[in-house]
Amino acid sequence: MIRRLQIRDLALMDRTELELGSGFTVVTGETGAGKSVLLGALSLLAGNRAAKTIVRKGAEECSVEAELETDGDKRFDEVLKSLDLPVCDDGLLILKRSVHATKAGRISINGGSATLTQLQQLGELWIDFHGPGEPQKLMRAETQLEMLDLHAGLASALTTYRAGWRLRNELLREAAEAATAERLSEDEEAFLRSQLEKLDSLDLSEEAITKLERDHARSSRAQELAALLGQLESGLGSDGLGEVMPKLLKAADDIARIDADAGSLRDRLNALAAEAEDIRADFARLGRGLSSDDESAAELDGKMNLWLEFRRKHGPGAEAVREKREALRRRLASQGDVEARVAKLKAEAAKVEKDLRKQAEVLRAARTKAADKLAAAARKMLGSLGFKKADLRIEVAVAELGPHGADAVRFLFCPNAGQDLLPLDQIASSGEAARVMLALKTVLAAVDRTPVLVFDEVDANVGGEIGAQVGRELAALGKGHQVFCVTHLPQVAALGHAHLVVTKTQDDKSTTVEISPVHGKRKDRESELARMLGDRASKVALSHARELLDGAK
Repeated sequence: MIRRLQIRDLALMDRTELELGSGFTVVTGETGAGKSVLLGALSLLAGNRAAKTIVRKGAEECSVEAELETDGDKRFDEVLKSLDLPVCDDGLLILKRSVHATKAGRISINGGSATLTQLQQLGELWIDFHGPGEPQKLMRAETQLEMLDLHAGLASALTTYRAGWRLRNELLREAAEAATAERLSEDEEAFLRSQLEKLDSLDLSEEAITKLERDHARSSRAQELAALLGQLESGLGSDGLGEVMPKLLKAADDIARIDADAGSLRDRLNALAAEAEDIRADFARLGRGLSSDDESAAELDGKMNLWLEFRRKHGPGAEAVREKREALRRRLASQGDVEARVAKLKAEAAKVEKDLRKQAEVLRAARTKAADKLAAAARKMLGSLGFKKADLRIEVAVAELGPHGADAVRFLFCPNAGQDLLPLDQIASSGEAARVMLALKTVLAAVDRTPVLVFDEVDANVGGEIGAQVGRELAALGKGHQVFCVTHLPQVAALGHAHLVVTKTQDDKSTTVEISPVHGKRKDRESELARMLGDRASKVALSHARELLDGAK
């Protein structure tokens, strides 16, 4: 869950820091007060793209930072390790993101620099948004299939299946490429073989190329190196420092005998003399390694010229040249028995596909069983949300083999008695779709491992008793998740375990937005609920607000 959230210079907000807890948190405020700022902050941390216009006017950048408790969920560290990012320290995930008005923004995860894609991958683990567009997602076949598979617990089976599906497609692609590959003429094949032999004549490992370049540089400038090494030998050896140093050491010994405080200086001078002698010896060894062998120099020149040719044609580096060599090797290998290779690849693909069809049958059996259970649970939940006579069925039909199996899934819905069951997108209004989505999400919450759920006006188009029931279901979700809900319904707001109020203040020069917790201040919360009921100054509204809060206990 999110433990702390800090927002700075986002939209109309100057800066805010919130301490958050588990359970169901409601967010309220007048229309246009800026409730979307909180959702925008969470959206930034989830890795969603953002325009530079979100930076508050007059500021250079906006930033959002959050501390999340992972409760020992190993998935977070597994993903972080796969992304080469720091793992969570004491189960704490720290996310930071800034958007600059003119320059590129910055992202860090647990102190390590990260990319937007990495933030998105992590966001899929910890947060799920349900907004006004969410019911439209429910109309899509892929969303319905995902919901059914989540209820059926098919994540592991689907991972195995999809790996096989990718292998089957890769084999078929290779077969198609082999079958359509252009045949080489005898002259073309001979030319490619000569190029491959030439590439094979030189060791193209990174270590070998580095040594070649170093040895060639030393060989080609051997005379210059010898002269410079001679200068060092003279300066450090018997004609230079080697002649002077013994005298200096003796003088230092004499000084140390007279003044004990000079002992450390004498020791340092001794160490300097030893180091100077080691340096002289090492330079001497370097000089002895210079080859004056014309034959060796010519061999080095030949290898270097060959490497420069390879780099010019196929470079810029050794890896690119090695890739070209392997491409030539594959191209020549493909000139063998093409028909036999194509047949082998297709046979392997057929074998994989046969196994996939068996897996698809297992998936279908699990989906069919889960469909009845999910539909029954959703129907029960819909009854509590005001659909007393509604019906919901989940149809699992045989389809062509695909990346998710061989099933076509459809959610069929009937809001009233005496009507036919039809696909959800053909019958549900926006209010109905929102409640169907909430019912399904509530049922799936038991198996959904996403810790943070965000609902943006999911209670739109409902009111009265139904609104109160929506609030109760959201509060129930809060028992296993950290739930945030932006709402205009006082019946929902009263049921929040925590209550944040968004207020907007304006003067002639500026407009600012603030977020304040009121759940610890009974009078302030009653006042906010009374405002939502129509008039915070009304005794009737205040009395009703008190009743809502008392009833929520």
